Amino acid sequence: MSALTDTFGITTPIVLAPMAGVAGGRLAHAVSSAGGLGMIGTSGSFSPDWIREQAAIAGEGATPLRGAHAERGTHSVAPQGTAFGIGLMAWVPQLPAQIEAILALGVEDRPALVSVSFGDVAGPIRTLREAGLAVACQVGNAADVAAATAAGADVIVARGGEGGGHGRNEMATGEILALALDETDAPVLAAGGIADAADVSRVMTAGAAGAWCGTAFLTCREGENTPEARAAIGRAQATRYSRVHDVAQDLAWPREFGGRAVTTPFLEQWADREDEMTDAARAEHAAGKERGDTDYTPLYAGVGVDRLSAPTDAASVVTALTPRG
Repeated sequence: MSALTDTFGITTPIVLAPMAGVAGGRLAHAVSSAGGLGMIGTSGSFSPDWIREQAAIAGEGATPLRGAHAERGTHSVAPQGTAFGIGLMAWVPQLPAQIEAILALGVEDRPALVSVSFGDVAGPIRTLREAGLAVACQVGNAADVAAATAAGADVIVARGGEGGGHGRNEMATGEILALALDETDAPVLAAGGIADAADVSRVMTAGAAGAWCGTAFLTCREGENTPEARAAIGRAQATRYSRVHDVAQDLAWPREFGGRAVTTPFLEQWADREDEMTDAARAEHAAGKERGDTDYTPLYAGVGVDRLSAPTDAASVVTALTPRG
């Protein structure tokens, strides 16, 4: 047991990373039902209606929280596990409407945890905590740790550059974990390059309250990604950090937050020279993505992708990640 399991009434210290486009209500519910804490991932393109719909799926069968945050109005579930969380991106213009949608959720559908990361987190964290919700924040350098701590985040997620998807690429998981543990008394979760139970044991021995895992769940049948994407990730052998997919799609992600994705010929061609990308290359990327070619689909994944197989299910992944003894 740890501060994480005690607080949220879960049985294993595994949190599903809120991967937009993969972690919807079905995957979150499956992870929570297996004893972890499932998270729903949003982006700027996800509407308040979508959030309400997915929260209803993730929180099916939920009962009011009887743990450490009960007096603040948060909600978890009975020990069999349907507590869940929702992940938000601080930089997207739609954030206020998404927060409003979360705050309007009924008791049965309200998340036990909301994460806010990647941008100015102070205001959103304050709003969510004043409404009685526990809040997590992903951090990737010393400035992030200071901002999240000053804002009063209840959970700090120390995300290293090994992690898949968007984030900073400045510090390794072990380094940012050690820094966060030194700077806060809040529970700290480790993220980045955590692919099996031995990895979870390693970070918990170092002081983490649990593990925030995304890549390990990318080939789950309950995910929102396509069967073709899951199969391609199951075949993948390497990843690379870049801004290639964001630039190709003209996405407004802040420059400091690149994304680690499965290595493809297109990514290799433009990595480290994204600002030189031509209109023809953008058109090539768009056409490939439209026809479902996984050489162009952004397959965000972290170090350890080579240890995946496809397909699988969330319960099996939770079991494989849970330390024994």
